Amino acid sequence: MVPLYFLKCVVSFALFAQAVGALDTFIAAVYEHAVILPNKTETPVSAEEALLLMNKNIDVLEKAIKLAAEQGAHIIVTPEDGIYGWIFTRETIYPYLEDIPDPEVNWIPCRDPKRFGYTPVQERLSCLAKDNSIYVVANIGDKKPCNATDPQCPLDGRYQYNTNVVFDSEGRLKARYHKYNLFAPEIQFDFPKDSELVTFDTPFGRFGVFTCFDIFSYDPAVVTVKDFQVDSVLYPAAWYNTLPLLSAVPFHSAWARAMGVNLLAANTHNTTMHMTGSGIYSPEAVGVYHYDMETDSGQLLLSELKSRPCRSTPPAEVDWSAYARSITPFSSEQADFPGMLYFDEFSFTKLSGSTGNATVCQKDLCCYLTYKMSENRMDEAYVLGAFDGLHTVEGQYYLQICTLLKCQTTNLRTCGEPVGSAFTKFEEFSLSGTFGTNYVFPQLVLSGSQLALEEYYEVSRDGRLRSRGGVLPVLVMALYGRMFEKDPPRLGQGPGKLQE
Repeated sequence: MVPLYFLKCVVSFALFAQAVGALDTFIAAVYEHAVILPNKTETPVSAEEALLLMNKNIDVLEKAIKLAAEQGAHIIVTPEDGIYGWIFTRETIYPYLEDIPDPEVNWIPCRDPKRFGYTPVQERLSCLAKDNSIYVVANIGDKKPCNATDPQCPLDGRYQYNTNVVFDSEGRLKARYHKYNLFAPEIQFDFPKDSELVTFDTPFGRFGVFTCFDIFSYDPAVVTVKDFQVDSVLYPAAWYNTLPLLSAVPFHSAWARAMGVNLLAANTHNTTMHMTGSGIYSPEAVGVYHYDMETDSGQLLLSELKSRPCRSTPPAEVDWSAYARSITPFSSEQADFPGMLYFDEFSFTKLSGSTGNATVCQKDLCCYLTYKMSENRMDEAYVLGAFDGLHTVEGQYYLQICTLLKCQTTNLRTCGEPVGSAFTKFEEFSLSGTFGTNYVFPQLVLSGSQLALEEYYEVSRDGRLRSRGGVLPVLVMALYGRMFEKDPPRLGQGPGKLQE
């Protein structure tokens, strides 16, 4: 398995060659969109009514696209489900779908809208890209007919795919990606038979494309980066935050840093469903992010990124278990106790005192923490937790996690429950674990669900997440490991591909 954190760059000679007009940096934009949702219905609406709703959403996206272009953006990413929402069955989504051809057909819908039938949404997105000279990334639905000669053909005679489309600055369909790892509630869509590893080249780097829940899987997320050497990933999402470990901004920023690529993450905005958290992330730092559970409005974000970050800053390898396997477990008078965190049973141990060491183990994973608080507040409780096992709710994937987190109250039964603020401040910390994987994503979240600035922490090459100055009100700190080789078959499918 390839060591992950600051993934080692392997770039061919051809990729080093600078194309004519190549840019060293580019302006990226993402838009967190408060989607206008359809009324829930048991029967499909007419195509005209479906288009009316989609155009209302595109009207909002159009303003964001034009504003981004005016501010010099080269590319903008909009969210998953951003054009029609998500309140659908297989039948009721159908009026919203279009036939999306393979990009190899070299099609500019804005100039030739009737070439592939009735495609008003693709036409409008193409014109927005062309008229504003900007790459536009959007998420829509694709439909493909099938018949009895295909044994997997659904009874209604068609496949329906959750689909990302990319239109270049001339309005040309540049990329099409069918979401490979559907989230459990996405009953309106079909699983593609095979993974589509979608990449394309621009004057400002090589891009990969995938969607929301895909980021948890080896295929396509890791494969796209590792085997195709992309510089940036375009990432529409409809991500509802599951605190404390699966909040969008901390997880996505950690993934970008660990994988050594830029990540342009556009989330939907719906506070009643805890959906917020968009950002533009590089391997070196967070360019900009947005997390807002207070208002109902969308938000446009822009940031300048290096076009080829892996080449300009060669990443260092990390051995995630080196330090943890070299030390003797810390002794403690505190007894371990179980606690639930997003349906997973962690082993916890309570931090005792303002300064100390803590150890907690589960199966093959032992987690070690050394810490110093500015004071030991009696109204707040912190625990060190470990989980080594298969997550089985709303998807199945194998995890190894070491986490320091604040409990919701001083009652230890609340450890693992969502919490938004913290007043205890940490002057020093070092978190490590005996991981059996190099795919580890470090997170450090402060009070108010804010990200800690990179200047306040570092990851050492021997696998420690440790402080480097400052006094921080820590809400949650985590080393979130993924053991892809222990994953069961992909949701809804037969045996998965053997991972390296």
